[in-house]
Formats: sequence, C-alpha cells, structure tokens
Amino acid sequence: MAELEPMIKDLALILIFAGVMTLIFKKLGQPLVLGYIVAGFLAGPHFGLLPSVVDTVNVHLWSDIGVIFLLFALGLEFSFKKILKVGGTAVVAALVIIVGMMFLGFTVGSVFGWQRMDALFLGGMIAMSSTTIIYKAFDDLGLRKKQFTGLVLSILILEDILAVVLMVMLSTIAVSNSLNGYELVRSISKLVFFLVLWFVVGLYLIPILLKKARKMLSGETLLVVALGLCFGMVVFAASMGFSAAFGAFIMGSILAETLEAERIDKLVSPVKDLFGAIFFVSVGMMVDPAMILQYALPIILITITVIVGQATFATIGVLISGQSFKTAIECGFSLTQIGEFAFIIAALGQTLKVTSEFLYPIVVAVSVITIFLTPYMIRLSEPAYGFLSKHLPKKLLSLAERFAARGATTATQDTSTWKRYLRSTIVTVIINGIVAFAITTLAFLWFVPLMDSILPGTVGKALSAVVILLALGPFIYTISLRHTFSDYFKTLWSENRNYVPPLVAIVLGRFMIAMLFVFYVLYKLFQLRGIPIFVLAFAAVMFILSSRLIRRQSLKIESNFKDNLRARDVQAEYLGQKKPEYASRLISKDLHFADFTVPGDSAWAGLSLAELNLGRRFSIHVASILRGNVRINIPEADERIFPQDVLQVIGTDKDMETFAAELKSSGQVPDEDIAARSEMVLRQVIVREGSPFYGKTIRECGIRADYHCLIAGVETHDGKLYQPAVDIPFADGDVVWVVGQKDDVIVLLNA
Repeated sequence: MAELEPMIKDLALILIFAGVMTLIFKKLGQPLVLGYIVAGFLAGPHFGLLPSVVDTVNVHLWSDIGVIFLLFALGLEFSFKKILKVGGTAVVAALVIIVGMMFLGFTVGSVFGWQRMDALFLGGMIAMSSTTIIYKAFDDLGLRKKQFTGLVLSILILEDILAVVLMVMLSTIAVSNSLNGYELVRSISKLVFFLVLWFVVGLYLIPILLKKARKMLSGETLLVVALGLCFGMVVFAASMGFSAAFGAFIMGSILAETLEAERIDKLVSPVKDLFGAIFFVSVGMMVDPAMILQYALPIILITITVIVGQATFATIGVLISGQSFKTAIECGFSLTQIGEFAFIIAALGQTLKVTSEFLYPIVVAVSVITIFLTPYMIRLSEPAYGFLSKHLPKKLLSLAERFAARGATTATQDTSTWKRYLRSTIVTVIINGIVAFAITTLAFLWFVPLMDSILPGTVGKALSAVVILLALGPFIYTISLRHTFSDYFKTLWSENRNYVPPLVAIVLGRFMIAMLFVFYVLYKLFQLRGIPIFVLAFAAVMFILSSRLIRRQSLKIESNFKDNLRARDVQAEYLGQKKPEYASRLISKDLHFADFTVPGDSAWAGLSLAELNLGRRFSIHVASILRGNVRINIPEADERIFPQDVLQVIGTDKDMETFAAELKSSGQVPDEDIAARSEMVLRQVIVREGSPFYGKTIRECGIRADYHCLIAGVETHDGKLYQPAVDIPFADGDVVWVVGQKDDVIVLLNA
C-alpha cells in the first residue's frame, strides 16, 4: 500500500484544486475548462506556494485516459449521418477554415524560426474551434434559436471529424518525419479503408449484440460493456498504427447509432468528466510563467492570428457557400477561439516527441485568452457587420449578395439522375469491396493456415476455397447486381440512347470487380493462370449471382444494416423527438426551425391555437406539437396547447425573438401572499346540535363545494376513526377532521 501513497496524494491534490476552481469559475460564469487549467497551474511544479504533484508520470497516464474518454464521449454525440445532413455550407466553410488556418499556423511558426514539426503542429492546433465553449456561449447569450447558430454548430460537427483525421495525418507525418506525398496518400487511403470497415462491420454486429443482451443490460452492465468495446477498439486501432484517441472516437460514433446511445452517454458522462478534468488539469500543469514571459510576443501574435484568421476564413467560407454577408460575419466572429483539440493535438506532439516543450504552454495561453474573448467577439459581430456594410466597396458587397442568391437557388435544385446513379453505384461498390477485401485478408491470415494444419493438400485448399467464396458470396452479389438495374438505370436507359454505352460499361465494370476477388482467391490457393482460372472464376461468379440463397443473404445483410442505421431515427420519430427533414433546408433561407417549450405555469395553457392567434400576432407557423411520446403534425386551429408541450415553430430570427419573449412572459407570476394562501392545514370541527352540519350528510354539508375543504376522517365519541359514507348524517359529538388551505379552513371553523 505504501507504493500507492504518492499516487493517491497526487489524485487528492488534483481533485481538491479542481473542485475549488470549478466552484469559483462556476460562480464567475466562466468556462470550467479554464478553471481546470488554473487548478493544474496551482498544483503544478511551476507554482511553489502550494503543495505540488509529485508523480507527474501517473498524472500524464490519467490524462491519456482522459483523452480517450473525451474522444469516446465526442463520438457518442457524433453521427456519421450528420455529415450528410450538415449541408454544403458547413462543408465548404470547415474546409476553408482548416486549410487556411493550417497555412497561417505553419507560416507564423516558420517566421519565428521554429522547427518544421512545431510549425506544422501549431497549424493543426489553431485550426479547430472549441465546440464546448461555443455551445456554452450561445446558451449564455440566448442565441441558440438564431439562424446562424445552426450553421456554426454544423461547421463544428465537420471540424470535429476532420480534427480526428488531421490527428491521424499529423501522426503519420511525425512518424515518417517528412511530408512525403506517397506516405500521406497511403495513410489517408488506410484511414478511409479502416473507417468504412469498422463502421460497416461495427454497425452491423454491435446493435445485434446489444439487442440480444438488452434484458441483461442494467446500468452497470451496459457501462462495462461500452467501455470494454471502447478500449478494445483503442487497442485494435493502436495495433493498426492509429492513435488511441482515434479508436475511442470510432467506437463512440458506432455506438452513437444504436438504441442504447443515450443511456451509454449518461453512464459514461461522470467517468468522462472525472478523467477529462484530470486531462485539463495536466494541461495547466504544463503552464510555466517564465516560459510565457519569454514567449510573450509569439503568444500575442498567435492570439491575433487565431482571432483574425478564424473570423476571416470562416466568413469567407460561409460567404462563398451561398449565405448572406450578415450570416457569414456572425458565423466568423463565433469561431474565434481554440480549445479541446488544441490541447489534444499538443499532447499528441509531445507523446510522439516531435514538438518542442515551449509549444504546449504557448497554446494553453492562447487558448485561455481566446476562450475568454469568445462572448465579446460574438457580441461584436453586429457592430462589425454595420461597420463593414458602410465602409466596404459596393462592388464587393454586391458580389457577396450574388453569392448568397446563387447559394439559395442551388440549395433548392435536385441532383441529376446521373449523379444519383453514380453515387449509389460508387457507395455500393466501395463499401462491399472493402468488406470483401477484409474477409479475404483475414481468411488468408487465419483460416487458410488453420485448414492447412488440419487438412493439408488439395482437398484442404478446395474446402478453403468453397468456404471463402461462400463468405464472399453476398458481397460479390451486391457488387455485381445490387442497385445495378435500379430506377435510375432504367430512366437513363430509356431517356437517351447515348447513355447506353456508359451504362453497359458500368455494369461490366462491376462484374469485373467481383471477378477480381474470385481470381485472387483461386490464384492464391491453386496458383492457376490463363484460361483455367478465368473459366473457374467466371463459373464461380455466375453460380453466386444465380444462387437464391446467396441473394437472400445479401438482401438480409443490407436490410439489417439499414435497420441498424435508421434505428435511432425511427425511435426518435416514434417518440416525437426528431425534427423534420425540411428543417435543415430552411437554414439556407431567412426562415428557420426552432423548438419552444410551454412553461408549466403559462397562461397560454388550455387555449387553442385559434384563440392564441400566433400566426397573425408573431408571423410564425406552428408545424408540430410534441406532447410526451406523441407528435401532432400540422395541428388544427382548435388544437389546445398544454404545459410542457414542445412547439416546433417556423419563422425568421426577428419573429422568433418576439415569440420567445412573449411565451416566456406568459408564465403566471405569483403574488406576495402565495405562501400564505397555499399553506395546507389539518383542523378538527366538533359537531354539536346547533352546528350547521348537525344531522346533515357530507353531500349536504357542502364542505368540498362551498368551503373548498376535504374531509380526512371522522372520529366518534368513543374514539374510533372512520371514513364516512357520503349519505350518512353527522351525529352529536362527531369530530370531523378537515384539510384545506388555511384561509378556507378558518371560514369553515367560523361557520
């Protein structure tokens, strides 16, 4: 036990400092991340006035675990489907920001004469805005219902996934210690391959596992299973040459598509908060005041670079994607900070031993300054828009308006039939091709050697070929025929005869891709060449394509995968929690979509939509009403609203603000006597011959109707307490126990 004492002491010190700073920063209304960093500085070796952490090695180990939990939790909040829903604006803006800030960071680092890796990692650190800080700032400033906030949050979703990709790329560059183009392409290809493979296989198998075990998944069991899957993927990703954080993120994003995602998120949240706090405390321990003073000029210049660069590139990215100049300015000024990923990338550089020691405290200082300035930058967007609108050249402003008009037009245009057909074909071939390649690789790494040891010779190889081809069968069928002759194909075939040759080429190309897998299996097992291998491969593929069993298996696999992918959406629709698809399209126009909850004490409760007349009063439209587990779409005018109803409303920013203010003020304000009037008391009323209740039944007395009181019981003269029937009269000496508000009981006693 003695060897554990330093570790326990350090943990106690970290948590005490973190707890105190959390309370202080919560009181001040500042982000808790800053509190953790200050706590780390106080507990670190560079602040000698208080007890310091002794064993920094263990602290860094805990912080590494904290990174794993942070990325796992981020994955649980992330969904691959969100990438498809964020729209072109977020994609363009995120790419412009990341490329631009990477270039700026690398340039600034090079100007200071830093090593190439320091400059490169600096670019990565300042390329990502802080999701946590922006969420909090929007909440604190009451901006979550604004139109531009939806765009900002969509950009952050893209930045999160691109940050993970960037970490993988930086790791590859750091290991090879060069910017070799071939290595970079190879790493990206490897990343895409494993992303698709893990996502497809994981999303097919893990939901089935969780469904089978649902009855046994208590909170404790589910937490252990989820963390087991997380750390299992961490180990597997590390063995494939990726970072531990990447593996945690991937498993989190897979579990995010399951029905248990919300439960897992709630269960993991306390563990993530604990180890996440330790990670940010460890970040603060790296802060060296002497080094900050020494590098004061780089800190100031990098801070200016982050603020000006993020605001500029974000504004340009949003603007060229077709949004208005005002929206672009609002988005740009909201993204002017760096946060969690800056620390994670900095920690990655130190773990790989490719960055200098001074880089970490510099980035921490820049992060603290930019986080502190975030609310002020968001507020500054309105004056900045007014100033720029007056002083920018009119030609430039008209160009911006043309971009916005073009973006609004483009957003409503449908994709051509050719694009849809090609997209469907490419996605089908790539996904199934990757799975087929993985099956083939695993078969020759594990299954074939096993069969050779059990049944050597031609018979064993033949049996191996049959098993491998049967396993590949559903995927070969899908590559060759699934969605090949879809409605898109038929439309194109009949629309223009010039489309026939490329359509035939696509069909033959898919068939040849399927043939390649069979070629490879037969060649590796039997070393066949020429006509024999071609004949055997052709026969095997034709057998697979004509087999009803393999076809059914292919359809079943695809159906199960789609069901798993849509499971949370289906559940959300059933529970009335999912917003309609058109909500995301409204973001590109003046109108947008928002949810408002009716307060429990609202004076609107019980009134119909016709009586409230919301459309004329506020120029908004109530699209749906969510009531518990029920969704009422396009409610009728006579539909009444009730407390805690969620109104899904369509309107402009200005109309939404007016509506939100009126809804909030509709709550009934209690008067000063509310406590006295609502106090409930228990008193006794003794029935005598002269009493107004003597000889009367409960119904005739009017104790409930006239006095608003309740009879709790009746005590007879011999001390027995009973619940009287409503038609039995009171007798002399009966003691009636009544309950009611104090004022009502006093009136009853004086009757």
